[in-house]
Amino acid sequence: MKGLTKSEEKIFKNLNTPQKIQDYLDKMPINHEKSGETLMSPRKVIDKQKAHCIEAALFGATALWFHGRKPLLLDLKTIGPPQDYDHVVALFKERGYWGAISKTNHAMLRYRDPIYKTVRELALSFFHEYFIESGKKTLRSYSKPFDLSKLGDSWVTSKENLWNIEKKLDQSPHTHFFPSLTIKHLRKASAFEVKVLKPTEWAKR
Repeated sequence: MKGLTKSEEKIFKNLNTPQKIQDYLDKMPINHEKSGETLMSPRKVIDKQKAHCIEAALFGATALWFHGRKPLLLDLKTIGPPQDYDHVVALFKERGYWGAISKTNHAMLRYRDPIYKTVRELALSFFHEYFIESGKKTLRSYSKPFDLSKLGDSWVTSKENLWNIEKKLDQSPHTHFFPSLTIKHLRKASAFEVKVLKPTEWAKR
């Protein structure tokens, strides 16, 4: 991985397990994008010490890559804005089982321990957590593992927003969780579940 500074290398060197990567990201405030939308590179995430979900996923994938693992993303696609938004996590494997590094500002959609036999199993674990204030469940499809190494490594230290990566991920092959006719049989989340969704970890000041 070219172009890293000594301080950046030190950070990535210390983040030698998925758990440590997740802990590092959990201590970092959410990026509320107060000055406009961003998609910061891992270098800028370190510099700004904040991240939203895809920025954190890119950082997590980079840390995994630094230690010889594949830098893989998983895109969880919803019914789309303005009702709801996609979520992106970094995938990893331990002893043949999948797990995920994830950053969110809510109590749900977080880290997944490596207990899932397939990527589909892991993606499904997010389904019942993914709903909006009306209780409607919004998750619809998931991507194949998206290998960032195929894009080279210049994005890791880029000063520019990485919109091209977001576009490529969004346009990559996705698999629907269920046939469209199943939608009418989905039960809404309860009022209690919706209430649990509302608190956020990092307030927007």
